[in-house]
Amino acid sequence: MFRKYRMGIISVFYCFLLAGLAGCQFGGSTEEKMYDHLEEAVALEDQFREQQEPLAKAEKKEQELYNEIVALSMDEFNKIESLSKEAEEYTDKRLEYLKKEKESIDKAYEEFEEVKDLAEDLESDAAKEAANTLIDKMDKRYKAYQQLSKEYKAAVEQDKKLYSSLQDKELTLEQLQEQIKGVNEQYSKVAEQKDAFNTYTTEFNEAKRAFYKAAELNVNYE
Repeated sequence: MFRKYRMGIISVFYCFLLAGLAGCQFGGSTEEKMYDHLEEAVALEDQFREQQEPLAKAEKKEQELYNEIVALSMDEFNKIESLSKEAEEYTDKRLEYLKKEKESIDKAYEEFEEVKDLAEDLESDAAKEAANTLIDKMDKRYKAYQQLSKEYKAAVEQDKKLYSSLQDKELTLEQLQEQIKGVNEQYSKVAEQKDAFNTYTTEFNEAKRAFYKAAELNVNYE
């Protein structure tokens, strides 16, 4: 059929929030209340973590279907049409996983925001400074995820449009190449935002460790 290949689908590998286990009873002091909210935010991202495996599998299957499609000739258009429709179904699955993923991130951030007011009540300057760094990193992480989600959704929608176009017998090579170019450019944006999100996640986890130390909380990490 066509000898132009798009960029392979990016398997969305994410860094996750680091969970900690306390060695003492928490829930009383400002520092302890902040700990409770921070760890609850980690728990609320469970659904986000759970979406990664099925999302990666859907991406892989969709890529396999695409590879099958481009290996066919126009004499096998019925097969092209069938495979394109199947690939389209996987784009819908990916959008559903993305929706659940985003809901989890949003709920976790909502929980995290409880930390902001509490941080103002910290008495230790070291703990307050560490808390401010922690808040800054989480805010940047959340902002990066919002942009990542937006770019990824746009990429999936372009994939969907591509598969729909492949079901059109009148599609020209020039039109296909133009669509593939758009898909590749969009996935480049996804990769850039994914790197930013992972970087801020790593920095947040480091900032959280530093805060627990500055707040003199006895925390052991899983």
